[in-house]
Amino acid sequence: LLGNHEEMLLAALEGQSELDFWMKFGGMEVLASYGYSGGRGLRPGALRGIIPAEHVEFIRGCRDYFETVQHFFVHAYYDPHLPLHEQKWGGLRWASLPPIPERHCSGKVAIVGHTPQKNGEILDLGYLKCIDTFCHGGGWLTALEIEGGRQVWQANEAGELWG
Repeated sequence: LLGNHEEMLLAALEGQSELDFWMKFGGMEVLASYGYSGGRGLRPGALRGIIPAEHVEFIRGCRDYFETVQHFFVHAYYDPHLPLHEQKWGGLRWASLPPIPERHCSGKVAIVGHTPQKNGEILDLGYLKCIDTFCHGGGWLTALEIEGGRQVWQANEAGELWG
């Protein structure tokens, strides 16, 4: 799925102000994962020499949403009153959950992220499950099996498993 950080990366490839913004919100960590140890004085063209072209193409091919018979998946949130194919990409990539998220008009269970659950627990409203368990802030990286056993896997930054 295409989320806000992937969107920022793609924009960073095109312009300096977008690159500077991305660098403040995870870009340095991404570059370090590719072995880059330089400073912040990069230019957009330099990213092409650090991030493999096939990785950029993979990200360009990501979708705004994915759906199955019973579920749909988005990075952030959705307009509950619009079918998925009519959603605005900004909400799907950037919108945080409202205090009381609404059920989507499709009746499907929404699997979302982007809004950190700082208690480390999946927010499970039945019709919506938010699996962002604050990994970026020292919490857990969470994966959820939606079919069958509904297994949950969580790992912390040290790779220790929970649950």
